[in-house]
Amino acid sequence: QVQLAESGGGSVPVGGSLKLSCAVSGVTYGNNCMAWFRQIPGQEREALAGIFTGGGTPYYADSVKGRFTLSQDNSKNTVHLQMNGLKPEDTAMYYCASRPPARCSDNWYEARLVYSWGQGTQVTVSS
Repeated sequence: QVQLAESGGGSVPVGGSLKLSCAVSGVTYGNNCMAWFRQIPGQEREALAGIFTGGGTPYYADSVKGRFTLSQDNSKNTVHLQMNGLKPEDTAMYYCASRPPARCSDNWYEARLVYSWGQGTQVTVSS
């Protein structure tokens, strides 16, 4: 069973940076479609960035392109989300997600395809 453990959330001022990490276990790391989502209470979960862990470039939602960077450390079975230029509207619970690799580039953002979610890590940006 896939297990995902996020870390790195916290409180930062506007314009600050945070780096989230997601440690992956219980699955062959190099054959997954991994993604980061966030959710504000009362709103739907929003897809931010995704990657096929077997190689290739990350995919980004327009809302975070240029500010957020997804990377991975294959030696540690970990994906990261570097977040720069944070804004108050980035305040949310951030989740790591894993799903089968098929067509990752086409539908990495589809929450309905996710089979495992992390517990979430809170990010708060204060003005």
